Amino acid sequence: MKNAMKNANIVLAGVATLMLMGASAFAQQELTGTITKIDRTRGTIAIQPEQSGTVGSSGGDAAEEFKAQDRGSLDTVHAGDTVTFFITEAGGVKTITKMRKQ
Repeated sequence: MKNAMKNANIVLAGVATLMLMGASAFAQQELTGTITKIDRTRGTIAIQPEQSGTVGSSGGDAAEEFKAQDRGSLDTVHAGDTVTFFITEAGGVKTITKMRKQ
């Protein structure tokens, strides 16, 4: 009986951990920003997020680098383009899963 309770607790702890990890890994966020740099060799892209808030607020956010899930999507965009994109994050790596030029 004691062993069964221990196994049940381990299973519940594992399920809770997977639920927490899954929520962050699979949650997609839609963002808009301006491309500042593309590294087609590494499959990465740097995008400065669109400034939110009121006019006259402090300076914009710094550009952030993302991995491209589909490297081919980098062939259709250039530095200076405004894009809407979706990202996922898993293991500390942010990946663009879909990108649309504005």
